[in-house]
Amino acid sequence: MRTRAAIIREPGKPWEVTELELDEPRSGEVRVKFVASGMCHSDEHLRTGDSTGRLPMVGGHEGAGVIEAVGPDVTRVRPGDHVVCSFIPACGVCRYCSTGRQNLCDWGAQMMTGMLADGTFRFHDDDGADLGGFCMLGTFASRSVISQNSCVPIEKDIPFEVAALTGCGVPTGWGTAVYAAGVRAGQTVVIFGAGGVGTNAVQGARYAGAAHVIVVDPVAFKRENAMAFGATHVFASAAQAQEAVIELTWGQLADHALITIGVLNSEVVDQAAAIVGKGAQVTITSVGKSAEKQIQLAANGSVVGWQRRIQGHVFGMCNPLNDIPRLLRLYRAGQLKLDELITARYALDEINQGYQDLDDGKLIRGVIRHEG
Repeated sequence: MRTRAAIIREPGKPWEVTELELDEPRSGEVRVKFVASGMCHSDEHLRTGDSTGRLPMVGGHEGAGVIEAVGPDVTRVRPGDHVVCSFIPACGVCRYCSTGRQNLCDWGAQMMTGMLADGTFRFHDDDGADLGGFCMLGTFASRSVISQNSCVPIEKDIPFEVAALTGCGVPTGWGTAVYAAGVRAGQTVVIFGAGGVGTNAVQGARYAGAAHVIVVDPVAFKRENAMAFGATHVFASAAQAQEAVIELTWGQLADHALITIGVLNSEVVDQAAAIVGKGAQVTITSVGKSAEKQIQLAANGSVVGWQRRIQGHVFGMCNPLNDIPRLLRLYRAGQLKLDELITARYALDEINQGYQDLDDGKLIRGVIRHEG
């Protein structure tokens, strides 16, 4: 079968939209016809080379669509089912899945190669070269063959555009506040970066009952948008936010700093550590350039003496099989804004324009609509 796809052949080059050959699903695998795919910054990290992976690769890891075909031994879904693809597969039996940490599933080890469980690939170029799908998915293809462990069935009345965002950005942001940070009622939370992930961290902090949800972002559009999603205060710089936090907390400083900017850097880590008080936590969601070190804090002055914690995480510490349906239930109940996250929609051929808009600060979340 042939499928259209947006691929990266080498770092620093634009996305290339082409046709690839797609194998049939093997044991434990399914073929998904994607309807919508979210344009997450993580795919742009792959294009710029900030994150390294096996190239060429089919991009995309936020996708929703319909199961077209299943291979032998598939039990989780059937043809015709609507699904969200979790960017972290959940096998259910490894050490981490079996102890309630599906976000650390051992199957995630091949995310940056794109190969499936048997060590082979399903996408092939015209010259016979194998291509992986980013996060073992490749949702920038109109069709993809993936493991059933990456599928989360959803109700058929959920819009595909909305559903796609719950494959990564929504639970990652929500979970940053609710699970990884553990925000509690009455606390003060500072969020650095109000893009797609940061905006959902705002929603998570608000839902957890934070008294002050403070956003730092240099882009006016994103600051204004953050207020609509539940932020109580917004600032263009860390210095402005620092002054406000001192006043709001009577000098005690914030309980939490959440870093959700596009590309992590040491300056923001320093700013986040400085804005939280004793016994507080800095939670890092952002990823930085692979060749650089971003966390370089003085132990006595920044960590040990103030008993501060630095917490990293994957997927907001969410369990996809539980938390994706949970978040969609909150959406259906009117308690979680998802439609409002989508700033613009693009055809697959417009993918480079979409990522330029993201880099220019014009988007909270862009969505690719697949044709046919």
